[in-house]
Amino acid sequence: MERNYDFRKRLEVVHKPNRRDSSVRAEAGELEISEDWRIVIDEAASPLLVHTAKDLQDYLFTSMNVSVRLLRVKDIAETLALQERVIVLATSEQLPAMGDKLEKPRSYRIVAQQSRIIVCGYNERGAAQGSYFLEDQMNLREAPVLACSDVTREPLFSPRMAHSGWGLDRYPDSHLNALAHAGIDAIMVFVKDVDETPEGYQDFNYLVDRAELYGLDVYVYSYLISRLHPDDPDAKQYYESTYGRVFKACPRFKGVILVGESCEFPSKDTNTTGKLRLDWPADQPQTKPSPGWWPCQDFPQWLNLLSGTIRAHNPDTDIVFWTYNWGWAPEEDRLKLIRALPENITLQVTFEMFEQIRNEHVTHVCVDYTLSNVGPGAYFSSEAEVARERGIKLHAMSNTGGLTWDFGVIPYEPFPGQWNKRHEALKKANQDWGLSGLMESHHFGWWPSFVSEIAKWAYWSPSPSYEEALAMIAKRDFGEAAAPLAVEAWNAWSEAITHYIPTNEDQYGPFRVGPSYPLVFRNAMFKKAVQMPAVKHAMFGNEIVLTDYDPLEDPRQSLGVTRIDVEIRSLERMLELMETGNELLEEALKRTPDRKREDGVRMLGLGQFIARSIKTTIHVKQWWKLKRQLLSEGDTGKALALMERMEELARREIANAEATIPLVEADSRLGWEPSMEYMTDTAHLRWKMKQVQSVLDNEFAQYRKSLALTDSMQ
Repeated sequence: MERNYDFRKRLEVVHKPNRRDSSVRAEAGELEISEDWRIVIDEAASPLLVHTAKDLQDYLFTSMNVSVRLLRVKDIAETLALQERVIVLATSEQLPAMGDKLEKPRSYRIVAQQSRIIVCGYNERGAAQGSYFLEDQMNLREAPVLACSDVTREPLFSPRMAHSGWGLDRYPDSHLNALAHAGIDAIMVFVKDVDETPEGYQDFNYLVDRAELYGLDVYVYSYLISRLHPDDPDAKQYYESTYGRVFKACPRFKGVILVGESCEFPSKDTNTTGKLRLDWPADQPQTKPSPGWWPCQDFPQWLNLLSGTIRAHNPDTDIVFWTYNWGWAPEEDRLKLIRALPENITLQVTFEMFEQIRNEHVTHVCVDYTLSNVGPGAYFSSEAEVARERGIKLHAMSNTGGLTWDFGVIPYEPFPGQWNKRHEALKKANQDWGLSGLMESHHFGWWPSFVSEIAKWAYWSPSPSYEEALAMIAKRDFGEAAAPLAVEAWNAWSEAITHYIPTNEDQYGPFRVGPSYPLVFRNAMFKKAVQMPAVKHAMFGNEIVLTDYDPLEDPRQSLGVTRIDVEIRSLERMLELMETGNELLEEALKRTPDRKREDGVRMLGLGQFIARSIKTTIHVKQWWKLKRQLLSEGDTGKALALMERMEELARREIANAEATIPLVEADSRLGWEPSMEYMTDTAHLRWKMKQVQSVLDNEFAQYRKSLALTDSMQ
């Protein structure tokens, strides 16, 4: 049983102990690293390269039970020529003959021979990635054994950005190390002011220092307020006091991410209110979007002002403009903005959103963010095409760190087949439109998993196929006898997610928190809607959970009353497939060696938690349907019959919540999300059970009293 936040202890472990299978020995065409080998770096090696060498030494000791020496030498080329049983870590500058064909930053060449291994990176970051690749290979072999080979590999995307999965804007060294090992090369931090995040003080320069030791850049995710229009007389001074102040204090920030909802300004575009969202009078109807939700014609003017302000302190700052909030807007207006953007900015577009998707006889709109729709959507494709025409650098919000808003309080979505389709679609976008960078998670964070491993394999060239990589990972993690069943389970899960229909009411409702989501009957007079318990230090807490479930309407999709039965049927099919996968994984675990079973059991718990979240969402939809019927039913007898059905449904959901408790107690990451903190731990599940029981004991009793005051129509 884990206590809350115990998952962080697991995140501290970058090199898994005792991976070595003592029965594995080098075969023909392979080499084996033994304790008479040494890791060698140049005496002028950078701090990053020194850190990488220490990391490899620790990996061999911790994971492979091999203790090797680490040496600095004056002439790395001479050492390479004369010494044997060495692992040489160097850059193309130090070994020009080895690295003369390396062209991309972070690319590397590895030459593995019987008596030596040479890792030559385009730069220090390339050498580090090459060293991590050695670890990947040995992990799959489960021994300090490598194939003799000469391989050159390069990344397909940079940056690959992610938010922390340890805690909101919290980056312990171990988490930075894990991110780097996974091929991530940039992190994001929410910024409100100099050294200020939504949770309070943080030394940004120190964060940049530590990130550099792992080959990671740091991007600002702007939460800075923009109260002036560029035409305002004091605009230049104002923005110097905000954005300029931040980049003057920390000029080594790699870039800044600007998204409408977080940094809108008082646009003069007549299609908008012209006011910031929170400045609109509460007693006035709002018939136009706020500027942060429209492709305003004066965004280019605002971006030019910010560009000059920021780049006065760092000329190379990557200014990323993200069009997320108005992907719904008419294509003509969106593309007019893209055609007017400054050429020296980066355009970021969400990959799968805003698609109108037909399900049976109704239309749904793809909301943010989901794996169920692979992408690219028409919104992405249209803006990517114009970016290509203009030669503007293009990024995608891809969520390929392994998580979306499909399920709000899980560490990752274990649907490798669907992730593979997303990876392939992104690689095609790279070929078609020059897509170069990825934002791989939002504030729900990044988590190391077999899914993040598959992403790493996909985003480097050359690499094994998806099927080959999946089979190797399954064999490593479950053993040869259980691996085929594990792959079958993953395939069933991967099909399951294709039956998920993303809606705002579900993603802000039962899928946001899973089985702790309440069943609301009626809100009492003069009382607020039911609120889930939340800690005061959370950035969002319960603010992004809508508890009084009701379909949220949109003119681009069918009405909720016509959609809901289609959604229930689709989720029932999804649940069947999840449970099939769970059964297959249970069978696989029976064949898994004891030393590998712990992680597999935790993966099964994740699959079971997802299944219970699907059950909750089905129950919530059924509750809404019955409640809607009940509240419009004037016949006492029929109303009482409906209440009996609702009571039976409520009891099933109480049982579902109770059955979830062992899952969250076994894995403290289940039920938690960085911006909300815990929303589905044991305490929240018991709160939900009590809330639903209170509906049955009190609200239903009161409703029956009211019904008794009306004679039956029969």
